[in-house]
Amino acid sequence: MVKKRMVIILIMIQLAIFGLIGRLVQLQLVSTESFHGINLIEASVAQRTEQLVIDDGRGVFVDRNGQPLTYEYIPTLVLFPFLKKMDWPIDQIAAIVSVPKEVLNRQLEEAKGPIILHDGQQPIQLQPWQMERINDLRIPGVIAVHKQYELKQKYAQHVIGLLGENEKVLKERYADRNLSPKTKIGVSGLQSSFDEFLIPDEETKLLYHVDARGEPLFSMDVKYTEQANPFYPITVQTTIDRTLQQRVEQIVAQHGMEKGAVVLLDVRTNDVVALASAPAIDERDPYKDGAMENKALLPQVPGSVFKIVVAAAALENGLVHGQTFNCDRKINGEQEEKKKGMRSFEDSFAISCNRTFGELGKQLIAIDENMFDVYARKLGLLPRVGWEGDVYHFSSFRPLREEKKGNIWTDERDKKIPLAVAQTSIGQKDVRLSPLAVANMMATIARGGEAKQVRITKKMMYKNGTTFFTFDEKRLTMDSLQKETIDKLQELLQLVVTHPEGTGRSFQSLPYAVAGKSGTAETGKGELVNKWFAGYFPADRPKYALVVVQLETTSSASVTNAIFADIVRVTYDLEEKGRYEE
Repeated sequence: MVKKRMVIILIMIQLAIFGLIGRLVQLQLVSTESFHGINLIEASVAQRTEQLVIDDGRGVFVDRNGQPLTYEYIPTLVLFPFLKKMDWPIDQIAAIVSVPKEVLNRQLEEAKGPIILHDGQQPIQLQPWQMERINDLRIPGVIAVHKQYELKQKYAQHVIGLLGENEKVLKERYADRNLSPKTKIGVSGLQSSFDEFLIPDEETKLLYHVDARGEPLFSMDVKYTEQANPFYPITVQTTIDRTLQQRVEQIVAQHGMEKGAVVLLDVRTNDVVALASAPAIDERDPYKDGAMENKALLPQVPGSVFKIVVAAAALENGLVHGQTFNCDRKINGEQEEKKKGMRSFEDSFAISCNRTFGELGKQLIAIDENMFDVYARKLGLLPRVGWEGDVYHFSSFRPLREEKKGNIWTDERDKKIPLAVAQTSIGQKDVRLSPLAVANMMATIARGGEAKQVRITKKMMYKNGTTFFTFDEKRLTMDSLQKETIDKLQELLQLVVTHPEGTGRSFQSLPYAVAGKSGTAETGKGELVNKWFAGYFPADRPKYALVVVQLETTSSASVTNAIFADIVRVTYDLEEKGRYEE
């Protein structure tokens, strides 16, 4: 009985040993790279490695002058913690960086991993000669590098967009690439549009190996690993001017605009110089109050800004003959609260008389029911206005992929209803235009009638600085207004400001002469309206087109004109300092 029991025990021991051996074989030989989803080899190496990421490997954005918009690269000194356990020429390094050696010793004593030599919260920035002297010494654990840092000042967040981790989407997009599940991808803005060009191949990092006790393996120097591809990551050069972008965002914030957008275009190139959307994005809660929406790219009710389209169509179709219009009446024939009397076409435009444009609109649709659509396209309002084209192996690539199409009619039957036509003529009913599109219309007029696509990116560059792809200027349409019509529209837009009753007369004292058009659009939400001012400046030699819209505000609380005026003043100040000389 005892003998039988001992046999059973021995068999169990043998089975346990075989089980352990099998498990060891599985761990060491069979499932080393896929044990419960874990790469045991990589995990083992990581456990014996100390490292410092220098660059996450993702492509970056810069402004039109090459100034960084996402990350900056600061020349810094990296120290590894094993230095505190060995003799090294600390006096030499302290002398080169002009920092007392006590500071270096203290920071090393507190270090639990590789550190950047710092002064409080800021890294100590090195000069090129300092970096060269430090690296020439070839001291193990002491190396000068350009370390990537996220900019503290956020620029054009709605344009650039945000990054986020999403392992499922990452695998769906990049199934053929061996990427870490922690790799960040673009979730909005240009980060999303250009994600396939920006996604990193590998991090750039410094690392060294340690033994089981955490002691350095001195036979192995600190290693510098970087992306194997010498051309990546890509740098995307935008058309944004970082200084003007910052000032525009400050002005919007100072005036407390809670919801709206600002678009500033370079008239000659049709480039976005600055673009802001309110509310600003809080990265801790980016979707709060719809902040992630770029209001500049979304169609809004334009109100009287749309009268520019009606004016252009009326001029080219011979409907303006010096007649007068009864501006004491509304478009439905009812009495206006404020009587404005009989007015000429020019006066009607300057004071924004609804009756005049309601009547002209009905005459135009009677001639051709597609009249508004035709002239909206000629003026660069429809369908979308952002740059679109073939890029590398992507057809119809759109940097501003969040831009939505504008709209004039929702129900074609409305073209047969006089009141609906009149409402459409003054930018109400179903008319929806994005601030970007309205800015494009102003730039088209200021430029002399040539409608272009709006550019937000100039080019993509390889890591070595050579150009990978250029976003050339492109026409939006070849169908333009007659020169006489453009000349008259420019005259009318200036009259809005110079006329004693003009809706833009408050801009008469600005350092640049302004031409433009106001708009007050009913939103269907009680007294809340969209307040617009769209224009360009200087009026006699146009350089910038500017649109400011405050959404869902009351007329009395509107800060649209104040923001517009301040941006003109800021631009004037920068121009006068010679910053934008050709």
